[in-house]
Amino acid sequence: MIGLISATEAGGRARARLAGAWPARTRVYEGPVRDAFERAFRECEQVVCFLAAGAVVRLAAPLLAGKSVDPGVVCVDEGGRFAVALLGGHAGGANALARAVGEALGAEPVITTATDAVAVPGLDTLGFPVEGDVAGVTRAMLDGEAVALEAELAWPLPALPSNVSPPSAGAVPTLPQALGSAGPAPRGEGGKPTVRVSDRALEPALREVVLRPPSLVVGVGASKGAPVDEVLGLVRESLREAGLSALCVRELATVDAKRDEAGIVEAAGRLGVPLVTYGAEELAGVEVPNPSGAPLAAVGTPSVAEAAALRGGGELVVPKRKSERADGRPAMATCAIVRRPARGRLAVVGLGPGARDLLTPRARDELRRAAVLVGLDQYVDQIRDLLRPGTRIVESGLGAEEERARTAVAEAREGRAVALIGSGDAGVYAMASPALAEAGDDIDVVGVPGVTAALAAGALLGAPLGHDHVSISLSDLHTPWEVIERRVRAAAEADLVVTFYNPRSRGRDWQLPKSLALLAEHRAASTPVGVVRNASRPDESVRLTTLAALDPDSVDMMTVVTVGNTATRAIAGRMVTPRGYRWQGV
Repeated sequence: MIGLISATEAGGRARARLAGAWPARTRVYEGPVRDAFERAFRECEQVVCFLAAGAVVRLAAPLLAGKSVDPGVVCVDEGGRFAVALLGGHAGGANALARAVGEALGAEPVITTATDAVAVPGLDTLGFPVEGDVAGVTRAMLDGEAVALEAELAWPLPALPSNVSPPSAGAVPTLPQALGSAGPAPRGEGGKPTVRVSDRALEPALREVVLRPPSLVVGVGASKGAPVDEVLGLVRESLREAGLSALCVRELATVDAKRDEAGIVEAAGRLGVPLVTYGAEELAGVEVPNPSGAPLAAVGTPSVAEAAALRGGGELVVPKRKSERADGRPAMATCAIVRRPARGRLAVVGLGPGARDLLTPRARDELRRAAVLVGLDQYVDQIRDLLRPGTRIVESGLGAEEERARTAVAEAREGRAVALIGSGDAGVYAMASPALAEAGDDIDVVGVPGVTAALAAGALLGAPLGHDHVSISLSDLHTPWEVIERRVRAAAEADLVVTFYNPRSRGRDWQLPKSLALLAEHRAASTPVGVVRNASRPDESVRLTTLAALDPDSVDMMTVVTVGNTATRAIAGRMVTPRGYRWQGV
């Protein structure tokens, strides 16, 4: 919840605007300002004050307890010109809140956190739990000091500055062979700033930060009525004795029959991880070192803890063990621990039609999360300024779609965080299809939607897609014309609004006239047709014409052509397709 506080009439108006924009996320605090601020500070995750910055500093000073527990505080001037992240920029989310408040109120966000100011990723903002000297190592990164990257697990990280590198520059670090039997990985010496990626339970050394990736899966089994303290105590003891960090547990796993077992459910809740369950038949098919007849008789599988932990693959680092009860009664809980292999991450990102304000916030986040960016050179140029320093860029020209897809997948398979970009929506005539055809289940794939050319053109034309519609590419480079023609005929006969992508080029000048002729067999010559070139770009052009009047020579590859159905009308210069088949009011 976000607490909102103001002291004057002007501040109250701005406060009311924000409360109206975020009714479910905000709570207005009334009364004397000091009392209101103290209550909001105690009760809310974040606070927005429509007060002078100095006043907020004096109000907050006696309440500060530490960056890990204090709420994020944003200060907005009474004129609504600036949203200043004053307290808890990273840990409290004030930097992100300042940007969101700025967007909601039309204010300029003011971020003074050093890492944000120079686009260097804060070590406490990488999405992992972090321990150690965050401030000291971050300062070393900002000052250009050589920082060692000691990655015991090759977990995909965002781009880091060039002064942060593994011992062998350019190498992809991997988990040391036979970790555990060969002893711990070497630690930094002499206080050299170090970023370590590890799931081992170690105390950070001097000037060291330890990132805790979600590498561990704990399989659990329990008798009916097993106390949560017994389940949780077994899990924690098993992690401690194996020298593993509880911060790296990604999930608890068990059999479906135990999905509602209170002790297991509450143990997952206390650890702050999800509970994942599998069917007994599925677990029975997992090969385990310690099968047993007891769980087979009880729930239908010879193993619960080991099988559930191993279901997603990985290395069994703690075989099944049972809880021990002080009174000597039989154990009611079992657990096993698996280290999941690090998986690369491929984000397929749609950049929208070109205008920066049509690039989604999620797409921006993925661009900044990537260590490697793969894309068409002209698309890379559109978003180059959004990338973090240190991002490696792999760009190529037109006609290399399959090569880019293979490159992006190969980079992800090496354990890296990769963004593959495309215009519009990456899943519509763009890079998602070749990339996903190449990718297997050995990497994580995330799709980030974008504003498609059809949607961008439709918004400029009016509402041509108000009812059923279809998009058809007229490029026969990868699809035989016979197939394209069959699809155009089907759309014509079905009375669908049609958006033509890739309608005409210098080498393909007859497909568009042929397609228009096919549509004309089923709809009137006066059917509205919208022609949009370079939607959302500086040289954008929009024309509304008819099926009979459209000149195909005025169309090129940068154009989207939208042909209405039999109900589409031109109203006040706009193209409108009614939501129902029957035209209302005519």
